[in-house]
Amino acid sequence: MKRLSLMLAACMMFVGVLSGCGGSESDSGSSNKLVIYSPNSEEIIKTIIPMFEKKTGITVELVTAGTGEIVKRLQSEKKNPYADVMFGGSMAGYREHADLYEPYVSPEDANLIEGHRNKTGFATPFVSDGSVLLVNKNLIGDIKIEGYEDLLNPKLKGKIASADPASSSSAFAQLTNMLKAMGGDYENQKGWDYVSKLIENLDGKIASGSGAVHKSVADGEYIVGLTYEDPSSTYVRNGAPVEVVYPKEGAVFLDAASAIIKDAPHMENAKKFIDFILSKEAQDAFGTQLTNRPLRKDTQLGDYMTPLDKINMIDEDTDYVSAHKSEIVERYISVFTSK
Repeated sequence: MKRLSLMLAACMMFVGVLSGCGGSESDSGSSNKLVIYSPNSEEIIKTIIPMFEKKTGITVELVTAGTGEIVKRLQSEKKNPYADVMFGGSMAGYREHADLYEPYVSPEDANLIEGHRNKTGFATPFVSDGSVLLVNKNLIGDIKIEGYEDLLNPKLKGKIASADPASSSSAFAQLTNMLKAMGGDYENQKGWDYVSKLIENLDGKIASGSGAVHKSVADGEYIVGLTYEDPSSTYVRNGAPVEVVYPKEGAVFLDAASAIIKDAPHMENAKKFIDFILSKEAQDAFGTQLTNRPLRKDTQLGDYMTPLDKINMIDEDTDYVSAHKSEIVERYISVFTSK
């Protein structure tokens, strides 16, 4: 899979010259083919794509790359699309480039939980990831950590792992989660006062990136980290001495989505794929084989995943956050540098 992905990624460099790697007119008319562009992890791809192929008999041609690179390719191919489906990426990204996608709402959409359904008419949520606290059970001792307020404990000074919201998407999600949970909205001074106090307790220690946060907690370098659910649940599943804590003040869960490319060459197969990733079979795989939060109401979860009804979930105003991201980051930098 890695070799195939690298080969296809290399082909993407020639997008200005070729309409698609390995493509031809006969390919585009094939009834058992589907071309997928995906920024998803290898673990998701290796689990879900073979399941779909086995279930439908459709052969998938896969191109893996970062979200930004994929969007650029879709824009360049807009008049003559090569791909059928984009599989993965944030809901905000799909909204930003709505003109690239075909309207479609799967019949399976009705089986998703409230608040996580296809509201755009084209972007289909299939998993969700939330901001969490990852705690090292070997280091925590008698320190109580149930939410954001507990992170202000002087005993945790310099022992909290956090990335930079200016450069890390998960750290930015944590920042907006804190502002909403502790202040009620993103401009309330109460929320920013909390952020200021937390920065003091970080004691100037900022991780190099989001991956370094959860790894440093699992490795015993820090007592607790501000991170996200997917990698945190992986550590729990694999037996690491860690515990996932969902902030009692409220945790925001943001959806990853999939969509059909506008004028997709294999439109019916594309619809089958969207239907499949929302099916109970695929959603159960997300919940029991992977560490991604499935969105189907009747899905199964592994014992390393906490049921949603045991989590205090709060909603993010995604439109506001998208429109004011630069202002939120600038205000954070101002607070951080003033310490």
